[in-house]
Amino acid sequence: MDWQEVRGNWLLIPPRSRGIIHFLGGAFLAAAPQVSYRRLLEFLAEHRYAIVATPFVNTFDHLAIARDVLTKFEYGLDWLEQRSRCRPGLPIYGLGHSMGCKLQLLIGSTYEVERAGNIFLAFNNYAANQSIPFMENVNVSGMEFIPSPRATERLIEQAYPIRRNLLIRFQNDDIDQTGRLSRILKERFDHMVTTLQLPGNHLTPLGQTLSWQPGAEFSPLDAVGQWLRQGLFPELTQLEQTLIKWLI
Repeated sequence: MDWQEVRGNWLLIPPRSRGIIHFLGGAFLAAAPQVSYRRLLEFLAEHRYAIVATPFVNTFDHLAIARDVLTKFEYGLDWLEQRSRCRPGLPIYGLGHSMGCKLQLLIGSTYEVERAGNIFLAFNNYAANQSIPFMENVNVSGMEFIPSPRATERLIEQAYPIRRNLLIRFQNDDIDQTGRLSRILKERFDHMVTTLQLPGNHLTPLGQTLSWQPGAEFSPLDAVGQWLRQGLFPELTQLEQTLIKWLI
């Protein structure tokens, strides 16, 4: 499998895909998701989930970003269907990290989209002066994200329709707000919402790839390579296994 840039997205399409994952990364990390989140996304593709990772550049207007990434995703989906790269009717899942979670929530709350479920990693919905480090030393009077944190919560409370959700927070993450999101979603969907805490920190989903290409037949050397991969990145390995268990 090789990454392809198609209509504003980065695509990684395995043979006989069992589902499609639309991925949105965190602020300042999402410009090159095929690099920043390579190991996590390639792991999901290895388990036969087609990846559509949409890059974006952060601005104050998060509603505009949500509209733009959804449009690009739909262009990418059309391309896949036109070329028969994925069979029709595959379940579509949204996956977001940090700010990418907020964008997935805005997409679901603002547009009519078909989703089998959404996954939120380290949800963050802070105000502008708390989210951008250098802004604490700048006059930010009147400058706030659109929608604001409270307006985002109200929108989710009133309009978010996707029932099946997985929320993950990491143990050493001081900027995580998964608890707030969990309470809102459980009031709407109760038992359809799963909230977990895993080892790691806010940047755990960005674990780097350790390349290891096994031979035609699995050998003891391949077992060592697999062990090294798991041993060097135990927190990301646990995250990967948790996602696959929930998806399948």
